[in-house]
Amino acid sequence: MAAYLLKRMLLIIPTMLGIMLISFTIIQFAPGGPIERIIAQVSGNEVSAADRVGGGSGDGLRRGSAAQASAETSKYRGAQGLDPEFIKSLEKQFGFDKPAHERFLLMMKNYLTFNFGKSYFRDVSVMQLIREKMPVSISLGIWITLLTYMISIPLGIRKAVHDGEKFDTWTSGLLVLGYGIPGFLLGVLLLVVFAGGSFFQWFPLRGLTSEGWENLSLFAKVRDYLWHLVLPLTAMAVGSFTTMTFLTKNSFLDEIRKQYVTTARAKGLGEARVFYGHVFRNAMLIVIAGFPSAFIHAFFSGSLLVEKIYSLDGIGLLSWESVINRDYPVVFATLYIFALLGLVVQVLTDFVYTLIDPRIDFESREV
Repeated sequence: MAAYLLKRMLLIIPTMLGIMLISFTIIQFAPGGPIERIIAQVSGNEVSAADRVGGGSGDGLRRGSAAQASAETSKYRGAQGLDPEFIKSLEKQFGFDKPAHERFLLMMKNYLTFNFGKSYFRDVSVMQLIREKMPVSISLGIWITLLTYMISIPLGIRKAVHDGEKFDTWTSGLLVLGYGIPGFLLGVLLLVVFAGGSFFQWFPLRGLTSEGWENLSLFAKVRDYLWHLVLPLTAMAVGSFTTMTFLTKNSFLDEIRKQYVTTARAKGLGEARVFYGHVFRNAMLIVIAGFPSAFIHAFFSGSLLVEKIYSLDGIGLLSWESVINRDYPVVFATLYIFALLGLVVQVLTDFVYTLIDPRIDFESREV
């Protein structure tokens, strides 16, 4: 097992290199960039969202004409009339005075020591930004993952035991209904109904803590923190229960119907011994396999819209805003961290496999 884990850990290096190289290449061909944004701000011609989508106004056409005319004198749109030395200073400031391959190699060299540089548009290091936003995303990711597993696994097991009965039927209907409701839509509904919108004011409107939280007692801090989590976690969790519950149910049904279960019963073993001594261990393997993707999804992309709705300043919102603003150091840093985290968690999952079922031998497989 140690040899297999070592191979998997070593494979993380080329995998990460491939992920970063593909992402870096795509960025090179993406329209716009930090220099274009600065030029637009300096010249007062920053394009609004409406103009980008379908703006057909006269002002938008004039901007397009100016950009087309400036293309003859500069590779940056809107640079016509600006001092070339100013453009060169911007390129040097953002590191675009070097060839693309040199910039990529320098970036990867710095990333080996988790040196992500500084944000283009915030006077702070990227690592400091991530440290400031991380607690919110960690809170959401850990709680939603624990909540999903704590509810879905027992529910899925009971549905498997009572397959085809009334309990299985009506719970399946509720799960499908919850899965069909978008998380962001449910988040808005909960906000309107329970956070002082039009009906009740039972829960806070935004954030993870109240004002003056630092001055509260330990018990009051915990209660206030959990109070703020109720609506965001509800919005995120309702849809996530369905997949895990049905995965658990189907996994247990597959094991219950196998021959070794019939043989165990024929030997006179009790149902509890058969279920928890044989079925449970085998059925839980596929459930554990879904843990890495479930955690990463909840930790990042799953919390993006909820963070926006409830004004939770986490990693998901930071990454989205960085993509929109072309803040490339933050974009690549968050991509690097989440890709690395996902790969490491996959290796840890294989290790947990062997703890649950020692019969699994990864070393006999080709990596």
